[in-house]
Amino acid sequence: MKIAVLGAGNMGLSFSKSFLKYELILPENLHLITRKKEKVNKIAKLFPGSKVSAFEELKEIEADLIIIAVKPQDFHFVVENISFQLKEDQMVLSIMAGIKIEKIQHLLNHKKVVRAMPNSPTLLGMGITGYTAAEGISFPDLMQIERFLNSTGRSVYLEDENLLDGVTALSGSGPAYFYYIVDAMIKAGTEMGIEENLAKLFVKQTMLGAYHLINNSDKNLEELIKDVASKGGTTEAALKAFEDHELKETLRKGILAAEKRSKELSN
Repeated sequence: MKIAVLGAGNMGLSFSKSFLKYELILPENLHLITRKKEKVNKIAKLFPGSKVSAFEELKEIEADLIIIAVKPQDFHFVVENISFQLKEDQMVLSIMAGIKIEKIQHLLNHKKVVRAMPNSPTLLGMGITGYTAAEGISFPDLMQIERFLNSTGRSVYLEDENLLDGVTALSGSGPAYFYYIVDAMIKAGTEMGIEENLAKLFVKQTMLGAYHLINNSDKNLEELIKDVASKGGTTEAALKAFEDHELKETLRKGILAAEKRSKELSN
């Protein structure tokens, strides 16, 4: 199978590395396309044996699967630089946030489109991707797409494309929410006199341990919280302050704002 990746940024390169790591494709069957001509040589060194070119050099795309991995606001640049008609049997996989299948089909004048929303932990092969497909995509084609997506972590097929806006807000943007909370915890640690590197160690290991407890415990989240928050104790004091300042409600509003923005990007 031949794959072309339009947009050789972090996500495009991450996907490409995963495909090669798990030997899903041969290096010579990978074509990386960047909008910055000055990056061609640098990318070529990272992917020996693969073809690397700039958008402006495109005359055609010889690939079975074309992955659009540019930022949504750069999609019109892609459209303007694909001045040729894609072949009917070529599959397009978009990993752009917000842009709906119908719009991609219209602007590319192409029917076979799958839309996916990965998140940044795909860089480590620990991501999660929600994806959906246009009508008429065969089951074997979907299974092939899922195989590629699973090389970057896990994937979940969604019947309703509208849910991808929620997936974008929840897991696509989600890592940033955790970084934000971790940063706040570290800063609180330094305010209490703990040296920054030590505060980072305590917070990161606490986060890692909490993740494993969630994954390996039969208890629900409310029960896990109660296990830590003894009556009249320190955790209870912290949780009361969070409730007083409506932290849950603030987080909920933030996630819904991300979903709203995802919907706006499709216009």
